[in-house]
Amino acid sequence: MTETDSSDADRGAAGETPPDSIGGSRPAEVEAESVTFDREGIRAGFLTCLPIAVGVGGYGIAFGMLARQAGLSVAEAALMSATVLAGAAQIVAVELWTEPIPIATVLLATLAINLRYSLMGAALRPWLERLTPLRSYGSLLLMADENWALTMRELKDGGSRGAFLLGTGIVMWLFWVAATVVGAAAGGVIGDPARYGLDFVLAAVFVALALELWEGRATLVPWLVALATAVVADALLSGQWYILLGGFAAAAVEVVRYDE
Repeated sequence: MTETDSSDADRGAAGETPPDSIGGSRPAEVEAESVTFDREGIRAGFLTCLPIAVGVGGYGIAFGMLARQAGLSVAEAALMSATVLAGAAQIVAVELWTEPIPIATVLLATLAINLRYSLMGAALRPWLERLTPLRSYGSLLLMADENWALTMRELKDGGSRGAFLLGTGIVMWLFWVAATVVGAAAGGVIGDPARYGLDFVLAAVFVALALELWEGRATLVPWLVALATAVVADALLSGQWYILLGGFAAAAVEVVRYDE
């Protein structure tokens, strides 16, 4: 037995956890036991996410223009962004926005789109379960796809700054709301966003999300099911039901596959 093996064995006998054999560091789950929540974590998250928030502001402007075209005022569009902070769901909502407002359809469509956040939040459990409910749920209110990915990287790297998610969320929120105001104000002057190709923003957002969620050939099955269901539903039903039915069909297929 080498000196290192003997040392690790002694630690085990004493009830201590030996360091991880790869790189000499403990797993992120163990490091997360000492999660902190302070200004340094907020600052780190804010600065790390700043370049991404600038990019998010780009389609925040497009959302503001689409919202204005749907009949929302600048204040109403800004209020939606400030309280929802979910770009894809907001864009779907304004795409469905007609008079009278199809409340049930809007709610079901946005629910289907945002269900992924329940799984994303669960993935952050190693941090969140060590924070107070106010801190954990407060941070989750500002979670979006982009800052969730950054926070997951921080967690997997063994970070212990529990306020990191909150810091990323704050900068995302600021740029998203500000960009919405700019877009909504410009939309009242420019007019129809389709003249500039901005009506394609919904498809562009979902293509970007799909590329991030691609996990290989296994992902192809639910995607094809969603596509086929949406095409059939669009041909048989009026309105935007194909969005909702395509999502539910793909989810049902995945439940059946993983239950087998």
